Amino acid sequence: MSGTWISTRAWLMMLPLLVVMVAVIGWPLVDTVRLSFTDAKLVGTEGGFVGADNYVKMLTGSNFQRALITTSWFAVVSVAAEMVLGVLAALLLNQQFRGRTALRALMILPWALPTVVNATLWRLIYNPEYGALNAALTQLGLLDSYRSWLGEPGTALVALIVADCWKNFPLVALIALAALQAVPRDITAAALVDGAGSLNRFRFVIMPYLAGPLLVALVLRTIEAFKVFDIIWVMTRGGPANSTRTLSILVYQEAFSFQRAGSGASLALIVTLLVTILAVAYAALLRKAAGAS
Repeated sequence: MSGTWISTRAWLMMLPLLVVMVAVIGWPLVDTVRLSFTDAKLVGTEGGFVGADNYVKMLTGSNFQRALITTSWFAVVSVAAEMVLGVLAALLLNQQFRGRTALRALMILPWALPTVVNATLWRLIYNPEYGALNAALTQLGLLDSYRSWLGEPGTALVALIVADCWKNFPLVALIALAALQAVPRDITAAALVDGAGSLNRFRFVIMPYLAGPLLVALVLRTIEAFKVFDIIWVMTRGGPANSTRTLSILVYQEAFSFQRAGSGASLALIVTLLVTILAVAYAALLRKAAGAS
């Protein structure tokens, strides 16, 4: 059987999938691009052609710039914390102790919870009237009176980052724990015999095995954190005073709350472009890391 026929047969077998992808992804994307060059409303008029006015308005507006800073801050801090906590948890769970299997199973629980459930749980913890956090801090003498953690611009974003870290650090821990299983025991034992301390064993023996998997985790979590929507929408809806409004929240408000479909479409494409740039940059890092190894 010729190679040409095999290739043609493969494409024919993939044809139903390609048709579905074009219908589900391709057409909505094309229509979004079309909408982004109009002043169309969500309901009613189709709107007229306005060229690149929507893009200029979004990119130069203070709302976009503030949302970009908030999104970047959220992504950098939350991902960095998740990476550190995930590696520490993996190192702990890689040790031999009673109850290790049960603890590993419990660690997966936050990640397995739906994001809406996780957000609702943390909203109850932060509740200014009967929240567990206020009660614990007050009883420990660390707080004089109950605070509205999600109602103050100075603490709302930090509270969201904590909730997001609790939800997602188990994913990093699982990836790191799987990588730790590949570290040869004789190498770590030899390093211990040679007098290498804990820090040097981690740096020179364990870290080379963790670098690749951790880079994959970094890619996944950064992209997800940059386009975060659900946990913020459930907990604060972008408030107070827009202090937790990320780019995804801004897209939703522009397109659906304000019913400006044209400018909402342009903003959505800008966010898509930013995420694509992140993905391409991280893919290059992955290829570079794979080539180095």
